[in-house]
Amino acid sequence: MPVITLPDGSQREYAQSVTIAEIAQSIGTGLAKAALAGKIDGKLVDTSYRIEADAQVAIITDKSDEGIDIIRHSTAHLLAYAVKELFPDAQVTIGPVVENGFYYDFAYKRPFTPEDLLAIEKRMAELAKRDLPVTREVWKRDDATAFFKSIGEHYKAELIAAIPAGEDVSLYREGDFVDLCRGPHVPSTGKLKVFKLMKVAGAYWRGDHRNEQLQRIYGTAWAKKEDQEAYLTMLEEAEKRDHRKLGRHLDLFHLQDEAPGMVFWHPKGWAMWQQIEQYMRRVYQDNGYLEVKCPQILDRTLWEKSGHWANYKDNMFTTESEKRDYAIKPMNCPGHVQIFNTGLRSYRDLPLRYGEFGSCHRNEPSGALHGIMRVRGFTQDDGHIFCTEDQIQSEVTAFNALVRKVYADFGFNDITVKLALRPEKRVGADDVWDKAEDGLREALKSSGLAWEELPGEGAFYGPKIEFHIKDAIGRSWQCGTIQVDFSMPQRLGAEYVGEDNARHTPVMLHRAILGSLERFIGILIENWSGALPLWLAPAQAVVLNISENQAQYAENVAKTLREAGFRTEADLRNEKITYKIREHSLNKLPYQLVVGDKEMAANMVAVRTRGGQDLGQMTLETLIGRLQNEVAARSGTA
Repeated sequence: MPVITLPDGSQREYAQSVTIAEIAQSIGTGLAKAALAGKIDGKLVDTSYRIEADAQVAIITDKSDEGIDIIRHSTAHLLAYAVKELFPDAQVTIGPVVENGFYYDFAYKRPFTPEDLLAIEKRMAELAKRDLPVTREVWKRDDATAFFKSIGEHYKAELIAAIPAGEDVSLYREGDFVDLCRGPHVPSTGKLKVFKLMKVAGAYWRGDHRNEQLQRIYGTAWAKKEDQEAYLTMLEEAEKRDHRKLGRHLDLFHLQDEAPGMVFWHPKGWAMWQQIEQYMRRVYQDNGYLEVKCPQILDRTLWEKSGHWANYKDNMFTTESEKRDYAIKPMNCPGHVQIFNTGLRSYRDLPLRYGEFGSCHRNEPSGALHGIMRVRGFTQDDGHIFCTEDQIQSEVTAFNALVRKVYADFGFNDITVKLALRPEKRVGADDVWDKAEDGLREALKSSGLAWEELPGEGAFYGPKIEFHIKDAIGRSWQCGTIQVDFSMPQRLGAEYVGEDNARHTPVMLHRAILGSLERFIGILIENWSGALPLWLAPAQAVVLNISENQAQYAENVAKTLREAGFRTEADLRNEKITYKIREHSLNKLPYQLVVGDKEMAANMVAVRTRGGQDLGQMTLETLIGRLQNEVAARSGTA
C-alpha cells in the first residue's frame, strides 16, 4: 500500500502499486489529460511507470520547463519517425533537446532540401494526429544491438554496443518506429501539437571531424501556439540584429578564411573596443586590481603542472622550437601564478588582485565558429584574486555587486545567476570541492541573490558562479564568472607566509565580467541593434554642411567637438543634405549636426538625433554639455 506524498505536502494512500497516470487520474481528469510524465523522488519517469513503495511524486505537465523539455525530446523522436517513413534508407543517430528546441542527426545519401523539410513536418503532423501510444520497452543489450543491425541502423547499433555487457537498454516504440532512449517521453504522439522544423546543418558522427558527416535537422517545439509564434518573431528580430551583418554594414570588423575564428578590427570597431577596454581598465583601478601582462606562449611542462595539458590539450594550439614543446595560452591563470610566485608573499599582501586583458587562443572546431561570438582568438577581461580561505566570501560578495553594476552601465539589468558544480573530469579531492562549492553558496546568500545549480558544469579546477544577462529581445547570454580554485595554486607552487609564520597555499579566484571582449561586443551590437549608446558609439556625431559655403565652418565645429573629447566626423561631400541625413541615419550615428548659412551666422548647429528627432538650434557650448551628460549617464535606447 504505497503512500504518495505530493509537492504540496498532501498524501494519498493506494491499495496496490500505482502508475503516474493513475495518480494523476485520482487527483482529477484535468490533470490526467495534462500529465506528460512524473517525477519520483527527484527522478523523471514516464506516466506508465509503476510505483511499488512510498515515494515523493510530482506530476509533470507542460507548465514546467521539464515538461517542455519532454515535449521537445518526444518531438525529436517524432521527427526521426517521419524521416524513416519518407526516406527508409536514412539512418537515425542521436536526437537531443537543445535550447528552445531539438535536433536529430541522420545519415542519408543526399542532402535534405527545404522541400524535404516541409514534407517531413507534414508527416510529423499526421503521425501526431494519429495519437499513437509511446511505450517503453527494456531489452537485453545484445538483443537490441542485433535488432538495430538487422534493420540497417548501424549507428544506433554502435551506440548500444558501447553500453557495458550485461546491462539492459531502454527502447521506445511509437507505431512502427523503435528508438534507443532513456526517456521519459510523452504518453502518446497526440501530446505533440506545436512544432516547426527550422533548418538543416552538417554534423560529424559523435562530434569528431574524423568521422562521417551527417545531416542535422533542427526543430522547435512548444506547448502553446502563441509561445512558438513569439519565439519565431524573436528569431526574425534576431536576424535583423545579426552582429555579422551589422558589423559589415557599420564597417566595424570582418572575418576571412585565411584566419578562421580571428577578427580583423576596422577603425570604427576598434574605437568601440577601446571604449570598452578603457572602461574596464577603470573598473580594475577602482576595485584594487593590478594590471599585468603575460606571455602568449608557455612551455608544455607548465601546462602539465597546471592540469591544462591533461584536461584541455585538444583545445590548445601547440608549437615546437629547439626540441621544446610549447602551447599558445588558452587561459591566463598559469601566467598570473608565475607573477605571484616571483616574491615571498605575506598574509598581509592578501587579497592580491591581478587583472589582464589577456589574449587567448583555443582550437575550436570550425563548425562551432560563429561571427565574433565564437572565435579561436579572443581577449578576456581576466582577473585572478589570490586570497585566504577566510577571504573567499567577502571577495566573491564584492565581485557579485561589481558585476551587476558593470552590466547596468552597458544597459543590462535582467541578470540570472547560476552555480556550476564539479564535473566528472576534474582535479582535486572531493573535500576540497566541498569547501569551494560551499564558499560560493555562502557568498551568494550574503549577496541576497537567488541562483540555480548546474551539476557537472563547473571547470575542471573548480566550481563557478555564472552571470547570465538578458538582452533587448529576451535572449540570455552567459558572460561573467567567478571560480574558486584550491588546486592550481598548489600544483604551481604558490605560497604565502601566514600569521603563524608557516607557509600556506592561497586560494585562487578566477573571475571575468565581460568574458571574451569579442563575444561581448557581438552581444552589445545585437542588443542595441547597432544603435549603440553615445558613450560606446564608434562615431558619436557627424557635422553636415548644406553647401560648400559652410564647409570650413563645419570642419571647425567638428574640430571643436573632437577637442572636447567626442568622436566626430565632418561630411563635406557635395551631396543633398537629405541624402546625407538618410545615409548617416542608416549608419546609426547618435547625432547629426546640420549647418547652413543661418547656423553659421549665429555660430550654432541644428541638432538631429538618429531617431529623427529635431532638437533645433544649439550653441556648441550647450551641445557639448548635453553630450557630456549623456556620456556620463551611459544611457541609451535599444
